[in-house]
Amino acid sequence: MSFPVAGVVGMPIAQSLSPVLHGTWLKRFGLPGRYERREIAPETFEADMTALLRDEGWAGMNVTVPHKEAAFRFCDRVDDSARRLGAVNTVVRLPDGTNEGRNTDLYGFRRNLETAPGWTGTGRGAAVVLGAGGAARAVVAALQDLGFAEIRIVNRTVARAERLIEDLAGSGRARLSAVTAPALEDCDLLVNTTSLGMTGQPPLEIDLAALPGSAFVTDIVYKPLETGLLAAARARGNATADGLGMLLHQAVPGFEAWFHPPERPAVDDDLRRIVLGAMAR
Repeated sequence: MSFPVAGVVGMPIAQSLSPVLHGTWLKRFGLPGRYERREIAPETFEADMTALLRDEGWAGMNVTVPHKEAAFRFCDRVDDSARRLGAVNTVVRLPDGTNEGRNTDLYGFRRNLETAPGWTGTGRGAAVVLGAGGAARAVVAALQDLGFAEIRIVNRTVARAERLIEDLAGSGRARLSAVTAPALEDCDLLVNTTSLGMTGQPPLEIDLAALPGSAFVTDIVYKPLETGLLAAARARGNATADGLGMLLHQAVPGFEAWFHPPERPAVDDDLRRIVLGAMAR
C-alpha cells in the first residue's frame, strides 16, 4: 500500500469511536492513511490478525474486547506495559515484519487524570478502585506509578482482587489491599473501573457520605459522559473527570507509531467535541 492503514479489531466493533478520533488527527495533520473497523471472532483471531498484518499490510491496530489477552499471546514481542498487565491493546508492525504488542491503557488513564481540571496531584495517600477486571489492572498500575501510598481494590469476589494484587505487587511501593466494600475514609481518589453506570447496565450503588470533600473522583465509563457516580460526587463538591479522556489519550501512542505525525496529536476540546458528536448520532 502507498499509505499506512491501521484499525481497531474486536467483537462487537460497530460502535467503536476510534475511527472518528484517528480520522480527525489524520485530517488535522494532512497525512495519508486510513483507519478502519474490523470485526474478528475469537475463534479466528490469530488467522485474521496474521492476514491483516501480512496480507493486507496493516501498520498495526488497536485491540479491544474480547481480544486483549489473546493479542498478548499472539504478538512476536511485547513491551513492558503489556507484560506488566498481561494484555495488549495496541499492535505495531515493525520494519522487519514482526509485530510488537503494547498496552496504552495505563498511559491513557494517567494522562486523563493528570490533565483533568481540579486534579492537583498533591493528595496521593489512599486510592479506592472499584472492580478487579482488566481495566482495573491498568488503573492500579498507573496509581502505583503515580506514587500512591495505598490502593484499596473493591470487588465482590475477593479472590479476583487478590489475584490482581499478586500480579502487580512487585511493580510498585503502594500497599495493596482487597476489600468487599468501599473504604472511603481518608481517600484521596476514587475510581470506578466496572461497567456499572454505563448505558444499559445497572447503576453503581455507592454511598459517598464518608468520602472526603477533597477527594477526586473519576469513572472509566464514558457512555453516559456523566455517570451517576460522577453526578453524585460533583453534587457534593468533589472534583471529577469523565472516562472519555482515557479513550482519547490511550489512542495517542498508537497513532504516532502507525502514521508518524510531525508532532504529538493533541487531545483537546475540539477533539472531544467531534467525538461527542459521533457518540450522539
